[in-house]
Amino acid sequence: MAMAMSSDVFISFILLIVTLSWLCTFVNGGSNSTTIYDELRAKGLPVGLLPKGITRYEINSSSGEFQVWMKEPCNAKFENEVHYDPNIKGTLGYGQIGELSGMTAQELFLWFPVKGIHVDLPSSGLIHFDVGVADKQFSLSLFEDPPDCNPQVGVEPMPHSWADIHFTP
Repeated sequence: MAMAMSSDVFISFILLIVTLSWLCTFVNGGSNSTTIYDELRAKGLPVGLLPKGITRYEINSSSGEFQVWMKEPCNAKFENEVHYDPNIKGTLGYGQIGELSGMTAQELFLWFPVKGIHVDLPSSGLIHFDVGVADKQFSLSLFEDPPDCNPQVGVEPMPHSWADIHFTP
């Protein structure tokens, strides 16, 4: 009788270990297998909004707040130059990113902070960058793939407020 009881305890213990191991693998595998590009796509946004070289990201699935990290600041070229800080934050919603920081776009000789991004629903084939004073429209096709991002060695940091915007000499 004692042997049968210890056998049941042993089997229960093994089942518990296997179940916990499976749960840990499932939870960790889910967070590691999804990329920020997958998150963008799931929200109806093109993956090319963020450059190659993202080393880490976090997202709050209930609020949509996200943060991405790269090794260094860099620039990518679309129709205009876009600068990415090594840390980018925002709030992800369906078809839009709000409260964006860490991204600036060049227009002529000025750099403007990109405060938000949205696509038209239903799609018009355009994507809109809110740069505060204007709404810049670009073709969605420019953002189909994450762009290469070139490190900017020896370049002054991009402005983050109107007080920091200067004309390029």
